[in-house]
Amino acid sequence: MGSPSFTDRLNAVAADTEALLARLLDGTPLPGETARPERLVAAMRHAALGGGKRLRPFLLVESATLFGAPRDGALLAGCALELLHCYSLVHDDLPAMDNDDLRRGRPTVHKAFDDATAILAGDALLTLAFDILARDEVHADAKVRIALVRELARASGLGGMAGGQMLDLSAEGRFAEKRALSEKEIVTLQAMKTGALLRFACRAGALLGQADAGHLAAMERYGAAIGEAFQIADDLLDVEGDAATLGKAAHKDADAGKATLVAALGVAGARAKLEALIDAADGALAPFGAKADTLRDAARFVAERRN
Repeated sequence: MGSPSFTDRLNAVAADTEALLARLLDGTPLPGETARPERLVAAMRHAALGGGKRLRPFLLVESATLFGAPRDGALLAGCALELLHCYSLVHDDLPAMDNDDLRRGRPTVHKAFDDATAILAGDALLTLAFDILARDEVHADAKVRIALVRELARASGLGGMAGGQMLDLSAEGRFAEKRALSEKEIVTLQAMKTGALLRFACRAGALLGQADAGHLAAMERYGAAIGEAFQIADDLLDVEGDAATLGKAAHKDADAGKATLVAALGVAGARAKLEALIDAADGALAPFGAKADTLRDAARFVAERRN
């Protein structure tokens, strides 16, 4: 039999991630925990289980595979990353942020439960992510685990995802008069809000495999390219897609006048930029030869996805 196809590998990581997340989000308290409130557990499970392509864990696991790191540790790190990503979605969907009713074709957490529960569920998902990433099972070397924790904190915090969300809200005119952003400003915003976690996924796999500086830099370039590509593809879907296919509201970015490269460059210009980024991702993987073909396929998947 031949090697598994890209779709098979993607689906396998998604299934394994789903099963592991379900175990991590059960109601049994861990040592050091007093109790796990039933409603909070239910809201966290609603946020994290039963949907999504699990692209971030997939990139982490496949990047780790490229460097010969054990799959079990990479999968656990991927679950930590996915929990953090899910926290960000819960908070982004809140009325104070994007005010969305649907996520992955289901009611958002604040709609299924309430605003207060959604805030706490996001907080708990975020902190559980770092709990998991610090566990011995992720990697035997504490220095590797510390590096992962530090990098994820920076990717998700002030200079990463949270900072990018603030820039996005500012660009909407939430705090002052709205102004058009330059292409460079939009790229910076999106590299923080969306790209930072995707870059982390690729770097984390390399860190787990204890890659040298040159190979780590190559994975950084790859992750940066697909992070930017992912956001352009997402913005194109918002313009061209529909809610039934996307599993969330369509055309919201355009209606809100959000700062996107589609708005700045037009659809044709954005598609040309997307193709250039996929070429850049492919070029970043050149040092790895055919061993990186799955990651090359992942870049193309990011560009061509329909939801």
